[in-house]
Amino acid sequence: MTLMQWFIFILIIQVIHGLGTWKLYIKAGKQAWEAFVPVYNGVVLMKIINRPWWWVILLFLPIVNLIMLAVVWVETARSFGKNAHLDTFLSVITLGFYNYYLNYATDVKYIENRSLQPKSTSGDWTSSILFAIVAATIVHTYFIQPFTIPSSSLEKSLLVGDFLFVSKFHYGARVPMTTVAAPMVHDTIPKRIKIKGIKIPIPFGGKSYLFDDHKGSSSWKNKLQLPYLRIPGFEDIERNDIVVFNQPADTLLDMNDFHPDRNYYKPIDKKTNLVKRCVGVAGDSLEVRNGFVYINGKKNELPDRAHLQFSYYVQPKTSQFNPLFLKERYDITDGFGIINDQNTYYFSAISDEALAKFKDNPNVVSITPNIQEKGVRDANIFPHDPNYNWNVDFFGPLYIPEKGKTINIDLKVLPLYKRVITEYEGNTLQVKGNQILINGEVATTYTFKQNYYWMMGDNRHNSIDARAWGFVPFDHVVGKPVFIWMSWDGKKPRWERFFTTVSGEGKATSYLIPFLVLLLGWIGFNKWRARKKSS
Repeated sequence: MTLMQWFIFILIIQVIHGLGTWKLYIKAGKQAWEAFVPVYNGVVLMKIINRPWWWVILLFLPIVNLIMLAVVWVETARSFGKNAHLDTFLSVITLGFYNYYLNYATDVKYIENRSLQPKSTSGDWTSSILFAIVAATIVHTYFIQPFTIPSSSLEKSLLVGDFLFVSKFHYGARVPMTTVAAPMVHDTIPKRIKIKGIKIPIPFGGKSYLFDDHKGSSSWKNKLQLPYLRIPGFEDIERNDIVVFNQPADTLLDMNDFHPDRNYYKPIDKKTNLVKRCVGVAGDSLEVRNGFVYINGKKNELPDRAHLQFSYYVQPKTSQFNPLFLKERYDITDGFGIINDQNTYYFSAISDEALAKFKDNPNVVSITPNIQEKGVRDANIFPHDPNYNWNVDFFGPLYIPEKGKTINIDLKVLPLYKRVITEYEGNTLQVKGNQILINGEVATTYTFKQNYYWMMGDNRHNSIDARAWGFVPFDHVVGKPVFIWMSWDGKKPRWERFFTTVSGEGKATSYLIPFLVLLLGWIGFNKWRARKKSS
């Protein structure tokens, strides 16, 4: 729905609320009209149920409001003496319409100074869990989101098994577009969990949100989507920033299954989360030459902690390379294997630092870079058009769209920006002969509505990135990784990476020991203060 449609919908909800509660407002000593005034009726209702006024804000936060609405329905019933488990059940299962029954069919009395303490241990646990979920969802959505590195596309900068905190407020937190979804999960709820080696099925596992993911669906579920909104951030995306974003061309049900039964067209905020390096920002002209990125004609200089990796063919004297030895001696961590009957090895990723040492290995006869030839087209590479003979190592040049900038557009340029014009900016496009029609009108120019970015992995031959799908719109940007709070290599912890920053100059420094010292000091101080108060 558009913002205006949502505004009308919210007004209708206010009328429904007023019709179902105005008598209850009167019994609580308020005026009937107060039940109908948008927002103000919420503040008054909080006074009636003896809860803080700022709960009203929570009622307007997507996802969080699904929990808070149920809580308010129950609290309203309890404020008029309906404390039984059946009352709680009916309040929730009727989506609040139980209040209509209380309003018109019963003679309930308002309990002004009712106890807010749960009547049982289970009630206490339920309240604690609900508000823990609310608090965590707010933090997760608008401030900091945990993220795990799933692949080696940024290996050496970010490792597989790094656990990150991703800041939402650096670039501005995006308001959830999907309004009906499970809190604190992304696009799926696990179908089973493993406890002590036993797999336990979860009955409601599967898709975590309400949306019909067939292309072009006009389902009522899809009308519950909010338009794109973002809270202003305090910095722009800069060149070479590491960024978490939603994969713009994602049509996979499961990111680990590249051959689903069909394409799944997800809402923007439920597309697969990825992390890459932004090598080109809006307004840049980008080109890849021999595997290296050039921006506006100059070779892109990466930060200290970034380490490019390329793939190589290695001819050994024998047919054996020990993976553990290569990892410990040369820091070669990506996969490798024999590819022909000459015992030639293919190494998917080796950094320059590792290569300089690996060349001196007595088992190595030769090392040959796996660089594709210029002008040889790779059909898997953007823009997937036979007129563009681009591949992973020789690509471009192309202009990265900037909001408000206008470009000339013709049939030659169209393949580069067709997806931007249609999928990301919502226009209709037709080609009739040599003419391009946008929204039914002949167009020779196009003005972009938002900024776009070019996201690539440092692992240049082992990364599915913008070279495969093209530009990343700003409305797909999730946030900026700022902190590694834990790292696990699959078998043991990488202690040196605990509590390290993602960005910065020089070797990353772990702040784990200072953190533990402060934590122990705080615990000790609290115990000392408690003893002093009791003495």
